[in-house]
Amino acid sequence: MCQRNHIKLISKTKKYTLHKIHHEFLEKLRDIYPEREIKSIFFIVLKSVLNFSNIEYIFHKHESIDANKLPEIKTIINRLKKNEPIQYILRQTEFCGISLFVNKHALIPRQETEELVEMIIKDVQEKRNRVNILDIGTGSGCIAIALKKKLPKSHVTAVDISRQALKVAIKNSHLLKSRILFKRVDILKKNHPLYKQKFHIIVSNPPYVLSSQKKDMHKNVLEYEPEKALFAPDKDPIIFYHKILEFSKKHLATEGSIFFEINPMLKNEIIDKANSLGFKQLRVVKDMNGKERFIIILKEKGNRVLGRGIGV
Repeated sequence: MCQRNHIKLISKTKKYTLHKIHHEFLEKLRDIYPEREIKSIFFIVLKSVLNFSNIEYIFHKHESIDANKLPEIKTIINRLKKNEPIQYILRQTEFCGISLFVNKHALIPRQETEELVEMIIKDVQEKRNRVNILDIGTGSGCIAIALKKKLPKSHVTAVDISRQALKVAIKNSHLLKSRILFKRVDILKKNHPLYKQKFHIIVSNPPYVLSSQKKDMHKNVLEYEPEKALFAPDKDPIIFYHKILEFSKKHLATEGSIFFEINPMLKNEIIDKANSLGFKQLRVVKDMNGKERFIIILKEKGNRVLGRGIGV
């Protein structure tokens, strides 16, 4: 059995094995996370700090690790005990097969959003060749960069109101060598540079969590992720969808599509607003967990309503 870079026998009497570290994760974090999530976090740390895969752990779990790596691992555990997300601790996360830099200024990309990206890629590959794409509320740049990677002939523009989030997105685009046009834009305002352009695809995962849902959210989200990127205004929770739809009336190309990630609780309000603005051809798509998570809207002449709340 071959030795790994960070495996090193410290002594026969005193070992600090991968198995022991795994046990420590489970013991110290069990009051914070469910066991399945702890195991997931452990394997993320295993890969990042010790360069071990899940499979390699099986073969090496009873061997000792380099003692020099222990302080870093213990520091990670202590930060996790304070509910800090592992992605912010390691300053990186995986999204659509790419590694992204993340920090507290941008939301951690979710698995559901990967589904949104996959739907856009399928739509473009089936119907179009070169496309002009706009990502509104880009955050870490995850959607824009993933689309540019998968659709290299596309022209991608990504906007956000947060200067700090844009710094994260621009850093990611440089690290991943993705040519994307980034702009600081407040989509709630009428006068901004986007009003001179037409787009074939407009995608957005705007703030959509309601204040009433805070009680059901984990501390690692509430205490660390940017509040403005999470929560919709209580007075008008669909305001971002409303403004994007208004913008799309003039700046979405004919036969272009809008792709929204949504809060299922806001589905009917968003559909009613889209209908009132003349968007009649739309469908609701369920995510992998069976929740109505996405709305796809098509702009074309002679639009007709495909149905409300259709799960595809």
